[in-house]
Amino acid sequence: MVWSRIVLFIFLYCSAVVAQAQENQYMIFFTDKNGTPFSILSPENYLSQRAIDRRERQGIAITQNDLPVNPVYVQGVRDTGADVIYKTRWMNGVLISCDDTLLPSIEALSYVSSVEFVSPGSHPAAGNRSKFKNETLEAEEEATDTQLSMIGLDAMHDDGNKGEGISIAVLDGGFSGVNVTAPFQHLFTDNQIHPASFDFISGTENVFQYDDHGTRVLSIMGATIDGTFTGGAPKATFQLYVTEDIPTEYRIEEYNWLFAAERADSTGADIIHTSLGYNIFDINPMNYTTDQMDGETTVITRAAQSAFSKGMIVVASAGNEGGIASWRIVTAPADGKDVLAVGNINSFGVRSPSSSIGPSADGRIKPDLVALGSGVSVVRANGSIFTGSGTSFAAPLVTSLVAGIWQSNPHLKNSELINVLRLTASQAATPDNLIGYGIPNYQAVQHYLEQPVQTEPVVVFPNPVNGQLAIRPSSPDNGNLSFTLISSQGQLVTEREVSFTWLNNQYMADVSALASGMYILRIKTANRILTFRIVKIN
Repeated sequence: MVWSRIVLFIFLYCSAVVAQAQENQYMIFFTDKNGTPFSILSPENYLSQRAIDRRERQGIAITQNDLPVNPVYVQGVRDTGADVIYKTRWMNGVLISCDDTLLPSIEALSYVSSVEFVSPGSHPAAGNRSKFKNETLEAEEEATDTQLSMIGLDAMHDDGNKGEGISIAVLDGGFSGVNVTAPFQHLFTDNQIHPASFDFISGTENVFQYDDHGTRVLSIMGATIDGTFTGGAPKATFQLYVTEDIPTEYRIEEYNWLFAAERADSTGADIIHTSLGYNIFDINPMNYTTDQMDGETTVITRAAQSAFSKGMIVVASAGNEGGIASWRIVTAPADGKDVLAVGNINSFGVRSPSSSIGPSADGRIKPDLVALGSGVSVVRANGSIFTGSGTSFAAPLVTSLVAGIWQSNPHLKNSELINVLRLTASQAATPDNLIGYGIPNYQAVQHYLEQPVQTEPVVVFPNPVNGQLAIRPSSPDNGNLSFTLISSQGQLVTEREVSFTWLNNQYMADVSALASGMYILRIKTANRILTFRIVKIN
């Protein structure tokens, strides 16, 4: 009898193991949200007040897309024996784990529109393939001055804009060490780690495990070491989400990203940062092609566009495929129309050969912007400072910039902020598919936003003048200006040609050494000559 019980136990155990091994993960999509108990008239039942305020501030209506999935549909899927893991409002479906024999019962449900295989039940090792291609680390301490000053983050900090009041969701592969190392402790002391943080891989709240790629990314934005290391947005609040399953690459990770983005939306995030990109998977049928980097095909890009439609800004690394001949272009979600894709340049402003290029499959400029991505100071899980290279480390600098600008200009809609970043970047007039619109800069954005309405093509002030005479075109994009200053006796005092940008949107001429009297200033634009009488006083 004893032996028969042992044999039965072994049989049942082995059967359970086999059954478990046969389980796979699927996305189940529903036909509609009919009969849902939720209403667009009562968004407080499924959105935080902060999320509602973001929509109201930007004039975004709450729609059926915001409604949670119908709980009756969810229960119907559960009743088949499937394990429901996560739900998606935006794509109206659920992630399940089930034995394949249950699929016919699920597909037979009248409200199920489609089923998609997203991951095998067991996750085999992915060999030696790197999840973060062409990224490097060097054990060398470096100050953060260069990476901050290149895009004006130092000036942004001087203005008191360090991301305070801005909520940034960081979607990555793990944040090991963040909870125990000194450079991040102020985030906990000052309650800057949002309680919504979640690990979508294991389904727990412990995000401080796995890989430290997210740790390094977060450090560029939020870490602080007095006198040594300054993050780009050290006063922001951070929502940390683990969506990337490091050992493997399956379509489920895109859906993890979707679930995290929806959680970030409902809790009131302003910015979603992601230094992740998808194109090739461990199962060939899941692979994308370059033709599908069109801003509307991949799961993660559609999710990112949905996030934008809710009033958030998504900043994504462009990818490190620039040197891969069979690919080269940006990966998803960097191909999104309203996603800020960030490429990698070195300290001389030269693009890294590994930084993914454009255009998108439908011909749009990509990347959108670039920042320092070669030799960026980062903090690792043990609290030490290294230098890292890759678009993963350029993107969080731009995210920091977005946070500071939005803090300073909370009235801006997400589309307006994205537009001004593109318009004021270093090569906005001549964007290309290597570095996009160029290097963004905080001061350039502020000059654009603060410049008063100017109907004249050029204004000159003050007049009369004693020390500095300002010359400002209505737009730096109008081209170079030639100046000629002539005394009242007809003598040439000085002449020069000046190139303007939004970073240098006006020219300051020092006239303090000139004798008192009347002067004639002639300014030649692209299509006319303007004449000003300037009075110099002591």
